[in-house]
Amino acid sequence: MLLIATPSLMLSQGNSDSTQVVAFFGLFAGALTFAEYASTYPGLIEFRYAPPFNRIRFLALFLSVFLITVICQAQTDPTPFGAFVKAVGTLVGGAIDVPYSPVRLITLMLPAKTPVEHVMLVRTAAGMAYLISLVMLAVFVIVLKIFNWPNRLGAFNVWVNLPTFDPTAGGDVVARLERDARFNIALGFLLPFLIPAVVKLAMSSFQPITLSSPQTLVWTVSAWAFLPASLFMRGIAMGRIAQMIREKRRQNRAAERASFQPA
Repeated sequence: MLLIATPSLMLSQGNSDSTQVVAFFGLFAGALTFAEYASTYPGLIEFRYAPPFNRIRFLALFLSVFLITVICQAQTDPTPFGAFVKAVGTLVGGAIDVPYSPVRLITLMLPAKTPVEHVMLVRTAAGMAYLISLVMLAVFVIVLKIFNWPNRLGAFNVWVNLPTFDPTAGGDVVARLERDARFNIALGFLLPFLIPAVVKLAMSSFQPITLSSPQTLVWTVSAWAFLPASLFMRGIAMGRIAQMIREKRRQNRAAERASFQPA
């Protein structure tokens, strides 16, 4: 609820209707999350009982939304913290704003007549969001390697933690998990490049997307950086589960061979 309400609370209010819509979506998201984690049966959220997978994703999305909101707020209400966040975003955005990079593509997505100041604002927000997504991936890989996720939590229940994955659908479970892992990683790599290209193509038939509204800018750039990184994390996690199942099978075969008595 706080995540959804943050841009609306920090930025200037548009009208009462938008406030009511934000409040409705915040209440709906809070109720859905509470119902998912309170239930003992599978639902929609994956890795419910394999922390800190979802905690890392939520914290990264919240930081992205909050810091981009601070950058937008600094345009009209400058503060020392806002100036610092904007400087970091400008530095990162400028460093990775090279030809064919995701940041360059998202700025090229804007209409040709967009003011330079707004293009720089979008680049700063994109740089901050991309930095947070990279840190999110790095933190998850560290947790995976150093803390042996999710083995340290005991038995991993595939039915509860992967509710959309049906292990009885046919085929070897390990092969299907590895295939889904590769697909998610590939899609996570391509999305930052595909999203601006698709939007640019759609602009010829629909109204151009200018990201002139601060709240639109916050949510669009946050989703643009978070969704690919989240797919990367999901792919890495599914590959890890496939590795655990393969290792468990190897241990079971070794135990069966050891249990045989010589004739």
